[in-house]
Amino acid sequence: MSKDKAVPTSKFSRALRFGSLAGRVASNVAYGGLKSMVTGQNKSTKELVLNSKNIEQLAQQLAHLRGAAMKLGQLLSMDAGELLSPELSALLSRLRNKATPMPHKQLTQTLKQQWGAHWLDGLANFELRPFAAASIGQVHRAYTDSGTKLAVKVQYPGVAKSIESDVDNVVRLLKLTGLLPKGLDIDELIAEAKAQLLNEADYTLEAHYMNQYQEKLGPSSHFVVPKAQSELCTEQILAMEFVEGEAIEQALTCTQEERNRLVMHLLTLFMHELFDFRLMQTDPNFANYLYQRDTGRIVLLDFGATRAISESISRGYWRLIEGAITGERGVMAHAARDIGYFSDDVDKAYEQNVLDIFALACEPLTADGEYDFASSDLAARIKQKGLAMSSREQQWHSPPVDALFIHRKLAGLFLIAAKLQARVNVNDIFNEQRKSSGVS
Repeated sequence: MSKDKAVPTSKFSRALRFGSLAGRVASNVAYGGLKSMVTGQNKSTKELVLNSKNIEQLAQQLAHLRGAAMKLGQLLSMDAGELLSPELSALLSRLRNKATPMPHKQLTQTLKQQWGAHWLDGLANFELRPFAAASIGQVHRAYTDSGTKLAVKVQYPGVAKSIESDVDNVVRLLKLTGLLPKGLDIDELIAEAKAQLLNEADYTLEAHYMNQYQEKLGPSSHFVVPKAQSELCTEQILAMEFVEGEAIEQALTCTQEERNRLVMHLLTLFMHELFDFRLMQTDPNFANYLYQRDTGRIVLLDFGATRAISESISRGYWRLIEGAITGERGVMAHAARDIGYFSDDVDKAYEQNVLDIFALACEPLTADGEYDFASSDLAARIKQKGLAMSSREQQWHSPPVDALFIHRKLAGLFLIAAKLQARVNVNDIFNEQRKSSGVS
């Protein structure tokens, strides 16, 4: 784990960090430009901006700021897809799991602020060293006086209050450095990122979503959702029962049958979320899943990124999948319009490119029998299609935000399936959903 670093808590101190970072980037560019002139290399401004030293400093400082700075990077890296430069994609991918814990003094100040001066009352032990640290908070083990083992997520101080200004500063910085394509309109995504981050920073809301999932899943034999300890939960502290399990990627050592079954359950849950629950945990980070080898159950963690799915979006995706399975492009196009992907006057070439990508994404559903995720080059083919679209800047179009989060979840599940080298009959899962679902 990285060395402890205090989280800048005020908007002013965080803005200074961004300003200082921009200054250092500019200084590196000036120095690099002079050096390239002396050596006769004559590098472009973009090459100077995107040198390894600047990328490293950007990654370090955004990770140090945590909160919106990291989370926006995660959203952009998952959602803006192939419209981003390779350099920015590389930078943002490093932010998905990189965070530094706050010092003990700052941690105890936060605990006192949230739980009161006698914050240890009722606890037999609280481990000051976190066992996990992410973009918005870090997680500690604790034990109640009765011996119950807890996982306690403590939010970094100042994160919630700085979300709007942090997002604006990150976007300004990425534009200044030329890392965001000039023609890419991400205004709607930025506005939604702010709203999503505000929700994720409210731990009482996350506890509510945890309770909803427990309700909807019931006494599931396939999934475990930790129980929130409501008496200890605040807007900035989420206390829950500690559930044992191993990192989901460790299931790679399980039998092929076990791995297939694990991925089948995850994809089935995705179908339920989209068509039955109309509620989806949209962060498919590997760290948000654990596997209990002895019971075969999957532990679901981190419900901060949970989103409600509208009936129209749900029905639109049902028709989109049906159209992909039957090969009816007209049905797919109509469904995509209903979802909000394009209007009736959309450029036809752009429409066909989008439908091609949809058809590719539905390939596991249309496969005859088991789909072998490990040997599939599906991700590479989707990437190639995306790159072809990104070369036509006049066609760039910001998809509906809900769709971006749904695709983010599905893409993450496909990555897990590939990592576990699973072979799953996805069409069977959809047919089972068709039997049980009221969507038609």
